Amino acid sequence: MKPSRFDEIPQKDLLDGTQVQFKSTKLQKYICAENGGGTIVVANRSSAPDWETFRLWRINQTHFNFRVSSKQFVGLKGYRNRIVAGSDTAGSPETFQILFSTERNENNQNHKVKIKASNGQFIQVQSDTLLTADYSGSVWEDGNPSVFIMTIVKRQYPFQGEYQITNGYGPDKAPQVMQNHWNTYITEQDFQFMSANGLNAVRIPVGWWIAKDPNPPKPFVGGSLQALDNAFKWAGKYGMKIIVDLHAVQASQNGNDHSGSRDGFQEWGDPNIKETVDVINFLAKRYANDPSLIAIELMNEPLAPGVTLKNVMKYYKAGYDAVRKYTSSAYVILSNRIGPADPRELISFASGLSNVVIDVHYYNLFSDEFTAKNVQQNIDYIYNKRSSDLAKVTTTNGPLSFVGEWTGEWEKKGASMQDYQRFAKAQLDVYGRATFGWAYWAYKCDQKHWSLKWMIENNYIKL
Repeated sequence: MKPSRFDEIPQKDLLDGTQVQFKSTKLQKYICAENGGGTIVVANRSSAPDWETFRLWRINQTHFNFRVSSKQFVGLKGYRNRIVAGSDTAGSPETFQILFSTERNENNQNHKVKIKASNGQFIQVQSDTLLTADYSGSVWEDGNPSVFIMTIVKRQYPFQGEYQITNGYGPDKAPQVMQNHWNTYITEQDFQFMSANGLNAVRIPVGWWIAKDPNPPKPFVGGSLQALDNAFKWAGKYGMKIIVDLHAVQASQNGNDHSGSRDGFQEWGDPNIKETVDVINFLAKRYANDPSLIAIELMNEPLAPGVTLKNVMKYYKAGYDAVRKYTSSAYVILSNRIGPADPRELISFASGLSNVVIDVHYYNLFSDEFTAKNVQQNIDYIYNKRSSDLAKVTTTNGPLSFVGEWTGEWEKKGASMQDYQRFAKAQLDVYGRATFGWAYWAYKCDQKHWSLKWMIENNYIKL
């Protein structure tokens, strides 16, 4: 999705999952959920390394819930309307309005604010261990107990998923924005281009809410199922295959925005297995008899250790069985866990199943390990380390191997066209050994080297 589609959202820097900190202008201390949550909110921190950060749940452009690191919500308690962080759910007592002292500039990181509670009163600092919602004055001077400096914590990458854009625009405008995206981002001409340039399959990410289309739970909007139906139609016309990738599961398997997460917390676990299998059942039933279906990927990038091996294997077996109810020929793709996990941990399990694939994702990004590498070191890393990693999941009689995501982008700044060409060629040389093949992330993207279409058109990649 083009990042520019977020531009017209009111208060677009205060979307779901935005992390904020509040510093009392009276005490010159940050407010904090004591012990990360479950008890009082205090104002006694000189710095803001962890518990002093709150994650926003956006109600509208002015009203929010504040979620703390224990995954509880800030709210009111008792006759004094003391501020605590102890509720597992967010209702009226956990809803606050953020008011700004002046017309704000969204490019600024710091803002002078007041926070109005559901009782109509402002939060004020009574002491470093007592915050209450009982101030009614309109004073904005520094040192006033109800005035705070709100800092929006900068991220390396914006938290901009489908939850954020649909909830940001709201139910009146989001359907139009999303339909415009689906109508224009990927079209029949893209399938024609891919086929003409030697690509024979496309991996399409979908969210769990597709199974509820055309009336998915809010804030999601209907239309994604028709977009997937269109892809199958065009794939058939141009002789391509489709991998349906369940990229976002309910409760989020990795906390990333592309997993459908509201606030960045990873919460998927055993209680979510059945509802996730239901989505796979829906997809398999709908597309099993379409000749363009080559595979269904049960989950994208479950993150260890939050997603345990026990739970992911339990889910993978149930998801595999759901697919097999409708087709024996479509491949079932099992994404390796990312994070601290053994890359071979699924091999034995998968060897007992038929037509299965192990998916691994390789990026020379997202880690300090790659920041200092020069061009040749990056290329050597592909030929040596990535080649060894891929060999570990490529077996003779077991599951097939699939490099389900890679890109021509890297951490090397100022690289020449020839450098990019050599880096891409190295990856094609190595990932071409995967027995199920590879998929590039992504086919189309505003960031040039992330876009396979741009790389092909500009002769950075030769297939």
